[in-house]
Amino acid sequence: MGSAPKRRTIFFISDSTAITAETLGQSLLTQFEPLEFDQVTLPFIDTFSKAGRALMQINKDANTKGIRPIVFSTLINPDIRRLFKNSSCIFFDFFDTFISRLESELDMRSSHTIGRYHGLINDSVYSVRIDAMNYAMGTDDGISTKDYDQAEVILLGVSRSGKTPTCLYLGLQFGIYAANYPLTEETLLKRHVTLPEALVPFRKKLFGLTISPERLQRIRSGRMPNTRYASLSQCQLEVAMTESLFESETIPFVNVTSMSIEEISATVLLECKLQRRFF
Repeated sequence: MGSAPKRRTIFFISDSTAITAETLGQSLLTQFEPLEFDQVTLPFIDTFSKAGRALMQINKDANTKGIRPIVFSTLINPDIRRLFKNSSCIFFDFFDTFISRLESELDMRSSHTIGRYHGLINDSVYSVRIDAMNYAMGTDDGISTKDYDQAEVILLGVSRSGKTPTCLYLGLQFGIYAANYPLTEETLLKRHVTLPEALVPFRKKLFGLTISPERLQRIRSGRMPNTRYASLSQCQLEVAMTESLFESETIPFVNVTSMSIEEISATVLLECKLQRRFF
């Protein structure tokens, strides 16, 4: 039998945070499942000395594995980009791919300024995004329902269905004031599968998250193994009661079993008609 194929290394390189390179590169790589990759992120490559160290790492990887690593880049400096283009890698240059076409279409040269994205953000909107994230933390799991009048959306769901990370993502990424309220077995049984009293005035802001009991069990078992909380029967009970509540109270909801936080957030934005705050 032949040896297993070597896992190719993916480098995400930028003279700023490398978040854009990661996002675009990983989106492309999802089209090539079930291949697995070793991923390395190298942010703030904004000098020739840093670029030199990064090049050594790339070339060493190529020599060790005997296969070219793949580099996704949002480097702006053309001289530094040229170094990587001539290295032992396959180089995907997002800057050249998009900026040159935009320059042609807009009939002007780009500024070629590192970290320019942050200069585009309106200070007041940036403050709103930070405040929205703080709001999500302050209202997490129904800690403070008195501030629900400020919420743009209130997420409902069982424990570990993704409510908290979705609220934080909506706040920091889009400036959305998102609260969440936990639907526990006690809460559902106490109210006889009717809407908890604290939520009644905010019915129009409610959006539900549900999840398969099997997936929920796996998540909970990673946190509290061998407990009633993580048992399949408990997960089945809570999910069934929660979905019954959503249906009886006509609360829109989505099944998040196979969705990422980004996908859940995009669905919430779309279904609740929420306005993103970018700049």
